[in-house]
Amino acid sequence: MKKHKTSIKGWPKEDRPREKLLKNGEHTLSDSELLAILLRTGVKGQSAIDLARIILHRFKTFRNMSHTDMRDWKEFKGLGKAKIAQLKAAIEIARRFNNQGEKGNKQTIAHTEEVVKLFKSRMRGLKNEVFKAILCDPRNRIIEVVEIAHGTPTESYPIVREIMSKALQNFASGIICIHNHPFGKPNPSKEDEAFTLALKEAGKFMDIKLLDHIIFGEDEFYSFDKRVTRKY
Repeated sequence: MKKHKTSIKGWPKEDRPREKLLKNGEHTLSDSELLAILLRTGVKGQSAIDLARIILHRFKTFRNMSHTDMRDWKEFKGLGKAKIAQLKAAIEIARRFNNQGEKGNKQTIAHTEEVVKLFKSRMRGLKNEVFKAILCDPRNRIIEVVEIAHGTPTESYPIVREIMSKALQNFASGIICIHNHPFGKPNPSKEDEAFTLALKEAGKFMDIKLLDHIIFGEDEFYSFDKRVTRKY
């Protein structure tokens, strides 16, 4: 894209991101151009494109832009709460679109890799540890996905009783637990091992099978069912 010193309004129409999108399609735009459309306007001394480039230089990727809080945006002078909210909402829409099979369509999960593919964009890059339980019917179709715990950057506290209660309420016959290790490897801790065993034993009494417990790291995942660590 050509560089211009003036604001976007003063650019030739063929160079303006919005006009390019409408004429040639959104797939033809660069990351900074797409981001500039969401920003709509720049700030004092910077066009929307300039600001978009600075934001992308800071966060590197759209995924890194997610799961941020207001403190992460303070360095961008003139960028108000409304624009930040627009960006975060757009990223969340994209994440939900990518995971639209997570709820409500009775998607069947046949193996661990399908779970990883379905949930990795939601579980990677989180700053805090999040624990979810995927409740399945006898055909391994997803009934519901429930968030059980949301912890500090180093720990969460999944509760066996709460998980079993949710499973019984939804008439689930199987459970797949997933959680993340923020900024780290997916290697299971002693607490992860103890929890998985406790949940498995509890399920035996209620005829609810623990199908797997998957830990998401930054570049790898660990499956308790297969007892392996693999890259995404």
